[in-house]
Amino acid sequence: MNYAIVFRLLGYVLMIEGALLLLPAAASLVYGEWMVLGVFLLTAAVSAGIGYALHTIKPRSKVFYMREGFAATSLCWVFISVMGAVPFVLTGCIPNPVDALFETVSGFTTTGASILPGVEDLPKGILFWRSFTHWIGGMGVLVFLLSLLPLTGGSHVNLMKAESPGPQVDKLVPKVQSTAKILYGIYFALTMLELVFLLIGRMPLFEALLTAFGTAGTGGFGFRNDSFGSFSPYIQWVVTIFMILFGVNFNAYFLLLMRKFRRAAASEEVRGYFVVIAVAVGIITANIYSMYNSFGEALRQAAFQVGSIITTTGFSSCDFDLWPTLSKEILVMLMFIGACAGSTGGGMKVSRLLILAKTLAKELKTALHPQVVAPARMDGKLLNHETIRTTNVFVAAYIFIFAGSFFLISLNGFDMVTNFTAVAATLNNIGPGLVKVGPMQNFGCFADPAKLVLIFDMLAGRLEIFPMLVLFMPDTWRKF
Repeated sequence: MNYAIVFRLLGYVLMIEGALLLLPAAASLVYGEWMVLGVFLLTAAVSAGIGYALHTIKPRSKVFYMREGFAATSLCWVFISVMGAVPFVLTGCIPNPVDALFETVSGFTTTGASILPGVEDLPKGILFWRSFTHWIGGMGVLVFLLSLLPLTGGSHVNLMKAESPGPQVDKLVPKVQSTAKILYGIYFALTMLELVFLLIGRMPLFEALLTAFGTAGTGGFGFRNDSFGSFSPYIQWVVTIFMILFGVNFNAYFLLLMRKFRRAAASEEVRGYFVVIAVAVGIITANIYSMYNSFGEALRQAAFQVGSIITTTGFSSCDFDLWPTLSKEILVMLMFIGACAGSTGGGMKVSRLLILAKTLAKELKTALHPQVVAPARMDGKLLNHETIRTTNVFVAAYIFIFAGSFFLISLNGFDMVTNFTAVAATLNNIGPGLVKVGPMQNFGCFADPAKLVLIFDMLAGRLEIFPMLVLFMPDTWRKF
């Protein structure tokens, strides 16, 4: 383990967080929240100071491998969450440190699960920080770091692989730093585009910023107690469309920018993603039509919730816990499917499910015709053994973590639906579940030990499980 390079990277990330904390401080200044302003400035100074101290560590080698990439990624996310929780505690908005950590991890991992029963009375600076953590965590703090720092050696792609969601990470251009800049450029441009459309709908600038942050990062923190239930149909449609757009693989946007329309349209994952959305919206619209007696409203509510759940954003336009069982079952299934790989969304990813389906078809064909060679292909390319193996291992690890978390939080004594959807909502980075953790409820009912389990689930889900698991392996910390 190259400890020095890991600590140095952690130092860079904490300095970046210190700088980013100045934005909610500015919001507090604008609204005259002097105590909150002082807390943000103090936290920014401490974060930057610790980061600078770690940054001074000089590694003998700046080249690192997957082990350092996994360790650095996991530790960076843990430390920025701990530091990001400080303003909640010091301002008294969330005095319990475990609750504050839960809220912050939920923000950075773009989960959107909250322990707060109400948010409308929170200071503006705190509301800004809650939603801004979604935007920071959406694309990833280390991807942002890679866009700024040219790191030595070709192995720094391991950082992007450890943090980026999906079964594999492709370089859009030969240099990883250039790839990171392109990804953040697309991310920023889409965020600004949504902001413009929200302002056209006469949403106040502050609320439009928070909405854009949450939608871009596919988070789910709201600034109203009813989430988006009280907003106009126009605003709900804008948010619906952009939630779905941020769930698309960003590689497709890059191909569109390069005018490679045929390659962008050839993506099986993107096509499958839109097919799942269309089918789910159609079934739910028909299922809930009798509740609204208006096709337009039923379609809007169905599209909003389907877009919110499959992209793991977690916003809500209504209490879908009151919907018929079929509709709720479809939403729960969408929790597991998730968005596309290479997007800001969570879940298992459409690409993994396609790989599993193609592998199953291949094995069935081989069982019927042992002499026939039946290769599995994705986007016209042969699926190699390594991709299939890592996908199978991911699913196995996912099932084990899900089952373990489900049994551990069951010690709280809540009903099965609450426990099952609480784990599904956190491990898939969605936010709301059903019953006690429904869209109009919160996670404050769980005891602190259960919240720590769910905090681990949120981090594991955002980092694709493996980076968090390697922290518990002795070999990770052994010097060779």
